[in-house]
Amino acid sequence: MAQPAGGRADATEAPLLPSPAAGAAPRRNGFAFLCATLASMTTMLHGYNQTLMSGAQLFMREDVGLSDAEVEVLAGSMNVFMLASILGAGWVADRLGRRRTLVLANAFLMAGALAMSLGSTYPALMAARFVTSLGAGFARVVAPVYNAEISPASTRGVLSSLVDIFINVGILLSYVSNYAFAGLPVHLGWRVMFAMGVIPPVFIAAGVFFMPESPRWLAMRGRHGDARAVLVRTSDTPAEADLRLAEIKQAVADAEAPQQAVSHGGGVWTELLRPSPSVRRILTCVLGLQFFVQASGVDAILLYSPLVFKAVGVASNSAAIGATVAIGAVKTCFILVGMLLTDRVGRRPLLLASTAGVAVTTASLALTLRLAAAAGGGGAASAAACLASVLAVVATYSVGYGSVVNTYSAEILPLRLRAQGSGLGVAVNRLTCGVVGMTFISLAGGISMAGCFFLYAGVTTAAFVFVYARLPETRGRSLEDMGVLFDK
Repeated sequence: MAQPAGGRADATEAPLLPSPAAGAAPRRNGFAFLCATLASMTTMLHGYNQTLMSGAQLFMREDVGLSDAEVEVLAGSMNVFMLASILGAGWVADRLGRRRTLVLANAFLMAGALAMSLGSTYPALMAARFVTSLGAGFARVVAPVYNAEISPASTRGVLSSLVDIFINVGILLSYVSNYAFAGLPVHLGWRVMFAMGVIPPVFIAAGVFFMPESPRWLAMRGRHGDARAVLVRTSDTPAEADLRLAEIKQAVADAEAPQQAVSHGGGVWTELLRPSPSVRRILTCVLGLQFFVQASGVDAILLYSPLVFKAVGVASNSAAIGATVAIGAVKTCFILVGMLLTDRVGRRPLLLASTAGVAVTTASLALTLRLAAAAGGGGAASAAACLASVLAVVATYSVGYGSVVNTYSAEILPLRLRAQGSGLGVAVNRLTCGVVGMTFISLAGGISMAGCFFLYAGVTTAAFVFVYARLPETRGRSLEDMGVLFDK
């Protein structure tokens, strides 16, 4: 089992990448930042399309005539539909390359947004949701892998966290779109909300074409000269570029040696399904984190916050939707805080602080809802307390859970397993998210809305124990160094 103490106990087990020599001027990679930004922007469209249902469903009910059950399925189905592209994303990314797969993701996202804005029946909307989900699945798997592989160790935490930043920018923009177009006629407003997601993928895909391919993918294809050219542009010093290339070539050689008699994809899945002890420990961390981060119930807040506010006496749609804008703003701000801290404080301390904070604040939200229900619906004080609790949940979630999990999951997987292993982790993430999204209304009807959040608080308490017991620190280590942490 990995040592729970993490960073200090393991600091001597493997060398960190060397710092630039004294007097040298490290090139703090504007180019690496630009590449990671372009890759991450595709996930912004996933965040936008996912949570746009939060406000749009209030108007779709009336225009299309959706029932509660249909709203639940339509809102949560995106996470289940994503499994098709999530599980195939690693295979596609290993064959087409990370960059081309991101272009493909943007094409699906554009087509899905257009189909969603034109849909007029429940089956048509479900079909459009499926197309959108294909693009979202590719983006969620490949963007974190690309960012981890393009980044130098000194800034990998920050650059990998850009994925979470842009997902949350998309969430914030969806809430703003809900609020901005809520005043349009019922049959038009929600369609304009979805139509706003048609044009951005065109420009993002055009930008992705100017990115270099991942140096690790190039090395896997034997293109070592091209890989070195990319590494020189994305490392702090030329010496670091040469060191990274040597480590990558060794990792590729180690990965290919036991698989000469098997196809690459088949060999990878065989190793994932029948892992060695070291890989088993890594997969436990990846899959456990991806399960707990969604089982905390944050998507119930993101998808159904207007219903939560109505439960404490917020009467009008515009007021309930307006409150969601504050959620998006707080979530984005605290993701930024987490991004800035991940390379300074470390992954493990942020995850411990975040899981503890989410458990406490979710229990506080549940208590607020319980008291409001006992008072017969609450009033202004209950609404203010509910909003404060929701914002506290979102803030504590974003500073660790929302900014570290994807970074940690992508960086601890070995090169030969990174694309498919990341896909497996995201599949668990989306499946758990889909269960939360498609059961919240029904579960609240059975055990009350307060009961739902008490349940989520209990799950997050278990997540704190999991992080404390299983996750070592990874800050400052090269990707090729991670196996040392899990070999014991």
